[in-house]
Formats: sequence, C-alpha cells, structure tokens
Amino acid sequence: MTYAFHDSTTPTKVVLMVSRFGHCLNDILYRWKIGALPIDIVAVVSNHFDYQKVVVNHDIPFHHIPVTKANKPEAEARIMEIVSSTGAELIVLARYMQVLSDRMCQEMSGRIINIHHSFLPSFKGANPYKQAYGRGVKLIGATAHYVTADLDEGPIIEQDVARITHAQSAADYVTIGRDVEAQVLSRAIHAHIHHRVFQNGNRTVVFPASPGGYASERMG
Repeated sequence: MTYAFHDSTTPTKVVLMVSRFGHCLNDILYRWKIGALPIDIVAVVSNHFDYQKVVVNHDIPFHHIPVTKANKPEAEARIMEIVSSTGAELIVLARYMQVLSDRMCQEMSGRIINIHHSFLPSFKGANPYKQAYGRGVKLIGATAHYVTADLDEGPIIEQDVARITHAQSAADYVTIGRDVEAQVLSRAIHAHIHHRVFQNGNRTVVFPASPGGYASERMG
C-alpha cells in the first residue's frame, strides 16, 4: 500500500487559466478571498487580456500567453515554466477555451481540472445554450473532471443540474448554466485540494469532507 499525509493548513498552489468567460474565475477569486476555498493562487494565465485588471487588483500575477496553431508548443512550454517556477500543484481551467496537447495532459495527469456544460456531446460548437433552448431542454448541468488526452472525457469529479421551464429564455439558460458551472468547479477544486478524490481507472471515488487538521491518502 502506498500512502501519504497532507497538512491541511498548507494551501495547495494553483494556477488558474481563463479565456473570455469570467464567471468561473470570478467565483473562484471570491471564494478564495473570503476563505471558502483555501488555495494559494500563484498565477492566472490567459490567452486574452479581458481579466488582467481583475487579477492584478487581487495582487495575483497575470500572464498573457496567446495561443495559435503555429505557436501552441511554445505557448504550452511557457505555461509549464510558470507551473514549475511557482511550484504549482494544480491547474484549473476556469473556462479556458483551448485544447491542451496530449503531452501536457500526460505530464500533468491528475493535476488539471476542467469544467464544461452538460450538453456534450448533444450540442457542440458555438452557442450550445441556444441550441438547447431550441430543443426545449429541461435540465441544465455542468461537469468538472480531470483532463486527459480524450477531450472532455476524463474522470468525473463533480456534477450538478438545474431544472428549467418553457418560461425561461435562451439568455436565462446561459445565466443559469454559468451559475451551475461555477458552483460545480469550486466543489471539484475543494474536493481535490483536500485529497478526497481518488482515481480508479477512468472513474473517481470522492469521499465526503471530514473534520481535522490532516487528510490521509491511501492507495493499494
């Protein structure tokens, strides 16, 4: 049996990555600020400048790393340099709209968490909420999972849904969906940083939160 002990008073070092949708980033920053999410945010990486001011105002280093087909290997190398130099233990894709390479997924296996809406694979591409509205979907949900080389198919950590009715518009779908995404992602991060998530192949076992200053991890 392999085991490890973790001091829960030492916060996990986290790198957040975001593109142009800021609901998950803002939710994480708020929970972190009030102590509800005890992490050490060592950097925020983005391929756009939209949230630079928000991040800098929180006294967190902001790194703008544009990504194109031509420079993707170099961009990922810069990201990994940030992870290495900060000692980050976890990467959180807070609606980072870029597909990571197989190499990066393997190098950071079990240490990258992503969030996406529940409409995959039914409604892909642009405007999935608008597509769902057009089909009269009655449930909106979100899934947080570990990132693997198989796009959006990694081991699931947390999920949730919200019921909707015909009285709500396509814009309501977006608002409700983003709220669910933010909550699910934060719960997944919370479970991971407290070492309550155990991977078993393509599945996870997530133990409920328990009191105490230390969390133990056992695998056998």
